[in-house]
Amino acid sequence: MDGVLIITILIVIGALAFDFINGFHDTANAIATAVSTKALKPRHAIILAAVMNFAGAMTFTGVAKTITKDIVDPFTLQNGSLVILSALIAAIFWNLLTWYYGIPSSSSHAIIGAIAGAAIAAAGFSALHYKGFLKILEALILSPILAFVVGYIIYSIFKVVFKNNNLTKTNRNFRILQIFTAALQAFTHGTNDAQKAMGIITMALIANGYATSNDIPFWVQFSCALAMGLGTSVGGWKIIKTVGGKIMKIRPVNGVAADLSGALIIFGATFIHLPVSTTHVISSSILGVGSAHRLKGVKWGTAQRMLITWVITLPISATIAGLIYLLLDAIF
Repeated sequence: MDGVLIITILIVIGALAFDFINGFHDTANAIATAVSTKALKPRHAIILAAVMNFAGAMTFTGVAKTITKDIVDPFTLQNGSLVILSALIAAIFWNLLTWYYGIPSSSSHAIIGAIAGAAIAAAGFSALHYKGFLKILEALILSPILAFVVGYIIYSIFKVVFKNNNLTKTNRNFRILQIFTAALQAFTHGTNDAQKAMGIITMALIANGYATSNDIPFWVQFSCALAMGLGTSVGGWKIIKTVGGKIMKIRPVNGVAADLSGALIIFGATFIHLPVSTTHVISSSILGVGSAHRLKGVKWGTAQRMLITWVITLPISATIAGLIYLLLDAIF
């Protein structure tokens, strides 16, 4: 085997590892509310999320095409293989570090920042597609704001509609409904998050001459969906605890409102082919619901720690990827 084929295989393995880690890193976001309200047992919630993540990942490819072409041009990318490999190593490192400390950081910010950082290290700032890159950044910034607002509105509607209902009976009914909203949220998670690795693999195939268009091969889509599904089956208990209990005390009616808000924003982004951070969206929808329920009931200290992590993820992952690229370039 020649060097190009070997490094392409390494990139495929790295991208699937990223998707696997993304599965257990971000699974918590989709099922945390259902677990915290005891709508689902943890094991059942994880199985449900794994199946729905896989199904979602097999349904769409538009976001993958955006990742492939809108950050950098894979057809003209200098040292494309090393750029992509460096980005994967940096994103995986950051995901594992934040998972270890139980911080719901963004896999999307990590991989997008890492691709940009490695590309800049390889060919300077001119390597970036500024129009496409800024469009992605706008989606990453606006989506959690929209999720907060939608979460606030949906829960405010629930408060008016169900204000005269028996609280115990209402919570019991919403606990059943939450099984379905958790499944919906896991499905939308798969439609967006799994596609990032698909885009990376396709970018590598183009850069190394194994593909001539940004169409996503079926084997790439299937393997990424499977990797995310398997990663989901492992679960991410530390982040489940943070998202499910350390933002606010979640009841079934809160959980349904947050799930619906998150799913609506994520699927809307998938529909217009834009990658968003499912971590940001789901956590922000919980914050919006919590603010509508009782402002003082939100644990703003946890929210502040999450916000700091969100802000620093993109520049830190870009810096790490750039340094890794310079190291790999010196070695190879």
